[in-house]
Amino acid sequence: MIILITGASHTGKTLLAQRMLEKHHFPCFSIDHLKMGLIRSGNTDLTPEDDDELTAYLWPIIREMIKTAIENEQNLIVEGCYIPLDWRQDFDEQYLPSIRFICLAMTNEFIDVHFDEIMEHASDIESRLDDSSCTKQSLKADNQVFIKGCQENGEQVTLIDNDFELSLKDILNKF
Repeated sequence: MIILITGASHTGKTLLAQRMLEKHHFPCFSIDHLKMGLIRSGNTDLTPEDDDELTAYLWPIIREMIKTAIENEQNLIVEGCYIPLDWRQDFDEQYLPSIRFICLAMTNEFIDVHFDEIMEHASDIESRLDDSSCTKQSLKADNQVFIKGCQENGEQVTLIDNDFELSLKDILNKF
C-alpha cells in the first residue's frame, strides 16, 4: 500500500507520517528531503520558496517512485506538500487501488483559536530554521488552497476544526 499525505503547511503531515510509520512499520519518504537534496546539491536553481515550480519538478520523480513501489509490492508512506491534488490523473487503473490519499487542512476558526499552539509545535518532528514568515493570514490562505483544490478534484480533505490530536487518531484508526 502507498499512503500519500499532503496538505497545507503546519497541519501535521510529518507527524502523521511518523505515527503511521510507528504503527505499520512502513518506510516513510519525506518529499522535503528530496527537495533540499536537489537544491543543496545544485541540481536545480529552484529555492524552498518556489512551491508551484517545485511541485512540477518533483512530482514526476515521486510519481515514478510510487509506481515502482507498487510494482515491487512494497509499502510506502510519501509525505509533503508537493503532491498535486489532481494526482490521480497520473496513474493507470492498475495502480490506483494500491494508493490511499490523505489531505490535511485546518479551518480558519481553528487557526484563529490555536495559532500560538500551532507555532509552538511547528518543530516537533523536524526543525524549522526560520518560521517568521508564517502568519495567521498565510496559514489561512495556504489551507484554503488545499481545501478548494481537494473539492475541485473530488478528493476528501481531513478538516482539522476542533481537536488536532483527535483528528490524527481518527485517520490512524482508518489505516
